[in-house]
Amino acid sequence: MTLPKFLLGDNTDCLDDIFIVHAEYPQFIINLVNDEIEWLDDIQGDEAELANEVAELIDLASKFYDREMKRYEN
Repeated sequence: MTLPKFLLGDNTDCLDDIFIVHAEYPQFIINLVNDEIEWLDDIQGDEAELANEVAELIDLASKFYDREMKRYEN
């Protein structure tokens, strides 16, 4: 099975939260409401490089969510 890079996550216990799952390395779940991240992979490396990569992944997750919401509207 081939998984997409990002998945929307939903849970009725957390009605106000918006979860995006990043299914590629480094795997994580981000709550877009408060930008809280739960890492599913142990990541190591240069802190500055990791910070840049994380910032880019958060931006991509937000863009993915915006794109999906536009598709639901149509």
